[in-house]
Amino acid sequence: MKIIVFGATGNMGKKVLALGVKRGYEMTAFVRSPEKLYEQQGEQLARHVNVIAQDMLNPDSVREALSHQDVAINAAGHTGQGEEFVRIVDNIVSQCEHQAGFSGRLWIMGGAGLLDIPHTNLIGNNLPGFPPMFQTHNRNLERLRQTQLDWSVLCPGTMVDTAERQASARLHVSADTLPLSMPESVQDYSEADLAGYLFSRLQELDVAYEDAANCMLDHLALAGPYTRKRVGLAYRSDMQ
Repeated sequence: MKIIVFGATGNMGKKVLALGVKRGYEMTAFVRSPEKLYEQQGEQLARHVNVIAQDMLNPDSVREALSHQDVAINAAGHTGQGEEFVRIVDNIVSQCEHQAGFSGRLWIMGGAGLLDIPHTNLIGNNLPGFPPMFQTHNRNLERLRQTQLDWSVLCPGTMVDTAERQASARLHVSADTLPLSMPESVQDYSEADLAGYLFSRLQELDVAYEDAANCMLDHLALAGPYTRKRVGLAYRSDMQ
């Protein structure tokens, strides 16, 4: 399987790249700085990676890079970039649509605030107190919903190098909904109280980069269980 990773030198991108090589996939890194890639991954691993050093806002460069790829994983951009983040995602989605040699499977990074809150018709990003810059995730999701591509949005909470968890805890993966057990009474909360309740539980959504990367790499097939879904992650014990 051929996988291209946009933003392959970022915290998530470099982890996806290394794990993909370990799994035996043909990996391509789309980066601004090949030198940074080689420094991060080491010469031995880097020899197994195809490297494209181009501007991911350039439509022609992105479209050409997607030729004959089975999967595209976008780990580039972040909410702090505002409009540039939206343009990066839009360009990658658009070139996936226009490249006939691309199979159509696309993973995009989002955030836990994109997920439905159990027992409500709300998402976190639209609640008071959530940073306005998170609205860029909302816009990226709307762009995906306009395409016929086979896409998924990974929506973790805070990602960390190594997650602390109970020995009995396992990674729980959810589709479209926050992967947290919540009482039905949250449906009666005001939006402000609901936001406060979510903030009090944010630490439960911390997830290790490696586990998040493996989740994407575990679901690369077209028409899989998370096709056109937002994907949540949390460590939950078997007792929950």
